[in-house]
Amino acid sequence: MRNCVSLALLCVLAAAPVLAEDAAPPYDAAVRSLSAEERAAMTGVSWHEGCPVPLDDLRVVELPHHTPDGGSARGLLVVHHDAADAMVTAFGALWQQGFVVTRMRPVHEFDGSDDKSMAADNTSAFNCRPKSGGKSWSEHAYGRAVDVNPMRNPFVKGERVTPPQGKAWLDRDSAKAGVLVSGSDAVQAFRAVGFRWGGHWRTAKDYQHFSRSGL
Repeated sequence: MRNCVSLALLCVLAAAPVLAEDAAPPYDAAVRSLSAEERAAMTGVSWHEGCPVPLDDLRVVELPHHTPDGGSARGLLVVHHDAADAMVTAFGALWQQGFVVTRMRPVHEFDGSDDKSMAADNTSAFNCRPKSGGKSWSEHAYGRAVDVNPMRNPFVKGERVTPPQGKAWLDRDSAKAGVLVSGSDAVQAFRAVGFRWGGHWRTAKDYQHFSRSGL
């Protein structure tokens, strides 16, 4: 009888599904309108009167991302409503690839400062500001651009590196977590949804930057 019971138990165990110990949770993204609290927090910080898009045109994309410590977190991106689905799709591909995103928070949490956001290696999208060194609106002011891991993927023009902490990441090695390189699956994920990469610019390299217009 004991042998029969043991045999039956072995059969049950063999038939049971094998679960990975560190299986990542499923990709669960959502798109929603700005809350009243978010509107208030953004006004006068990352958005103000005179911006090229009204708050009603913006959406919050909530999505999971892998973190450098091997875990995961749920991030928030503020984008134009016509870019929301593209962000869900592109970051879904990055999730499946295991691509690391250090953090993902709206820029108003950094006082609307692009410099503070980049220094924190923060992935962000909407910020009503002009182009760096220019007067015309950045694509971020329309909510149709996203900067991914800006410290790991800095802006480089000659000797200028922005953010300065990005100098440690000038060796564009695809084996480094969260680094974007030409032809990589991560870059292709954004290209597939119609966003062009600043790493392909000629006179400068904006490795963090993806935009619909290519600017």
